[in-house]
Amino acid sequence: MEIPPLSEVRRLTEKKRDAWWTVLLVDPVATPLVRWTAKYARWVTPNQITWAALFLGLGAAACFAQADWMWLIIGAVLYHVSFILDCMDGKLARLTGRGSEFGGWLDYVFDRIRVLACAVALMGGQYSRTGDVVYVWLALVVVFLDMLRYIDALQIFKVRHSMRKKIKARARAARRSMENQHPDSVEQEQRDELHFMEDLLRDNPAADIDNTHDELAEQVATGQVSATADEQENADGTAAPAREKVVVDLHQEFKSRFPWYGKFRSLLLRHRIRAHLISGIEFQMGVFIVGPLFGAVLPVTIGSGVLLMVFELAIIYKLLLSTRDFERTLAKYPVPEPVAAPAEATVPAQAEAPAAEQNQKQGDDARI
Repeated sequence: MEIPPLSEVRRLTEKKRDAWWTVLLVDPVATPLVRWTAKYARWVTPNQITWAALFLGLGAAACFAQADWMWLIIGAVLYHVSFILDCMDGKLARLTGRGSEFGGWLDYVFDRIRVLACAVALMGGQYSRTGDVVYVWLALVVVFLDMLRYIDALQIFKVRHSMRKKIKARARAARRSMENQHPDSVEQEQRDELHFMEDLLRDNPAADIDNTHDELAEQVATGQVSATADEQENADGTAAPAREKVVVDLHQEFKSRFPWYGKFRSLLLRHRIRAHLISGIEFQMGVFIVGPLFGAVLPVTIGSGVLLMVFELAIIYKLLLSTRDFERTLAKYPVPEPVAAPAEATVPAQAEAPAAEQNQKQGDDARI
């Protein structure tokens, strides 16, 4: 495999949006190392790098347990190097095509083990040094917040996916019902293809930076930017005629309440930085790098935890507003009425006897 130049490796391996710590302090080191590894150390696999990241993380935990300031500095440096390796395994997998589902699972589990080990070691070492029980509680808080962050992210993803799926299903059902019952009365919006703003922003990062959401939606409708839509087929399996494109934005209410957010987000995206400024990554770096480096484990951990919760609550509030947009969007498509089964014909009781007598006479005539 021929390894492309560094600029192309950056395009292939670096995420379009990432945490500011990763963009500013990790990618400038990790991406060149990935290219060098792919070119000169082809025997190295992504899973091997994942294991190396775990061992360095455990080494950082051992240093944290010593509680001495110099050991804290060494532990912070080891933790940062461990995180660089943790970012390299995914980049190497994308560059060489040697990624696997098991590798993704391994990376996730090892991350949680590293956080658990370092939290217990760091706070346990500080408790042994000072005798202050607050560090014991801090260890529990760090593990809890790390767990909460990833569980929350997973559940929010599931809810958003479920909302998009329900809207698509309702739109299809409403369109088919109206076309079957009243082909000429179906409104244009019910004939159109549905696209979701979240998908468009992910698939068109350049358009996301250079345009407002409304401008991006207009570009999708006119075909200026790409949009992946569900393929429509006729009953006989042939492709249906092309439909107009409609963009569904489930963040309309959030944008109306915070009109400044779009410009702020676009400013960050110009540098590949996502708007979620304090996520699980920044929280870990504050606790395991910034705090130990400056000898301020207690205040930095508390501050990092508070900021993480502020941003998590903001995301939950944004999800709440998104569910309201979801309900309004769903209401645009009426629930299809079930088709009633045709009632079976019944014979009046008064007519049963004459009919039976007539049949009996016809039978007697046939026998005669």
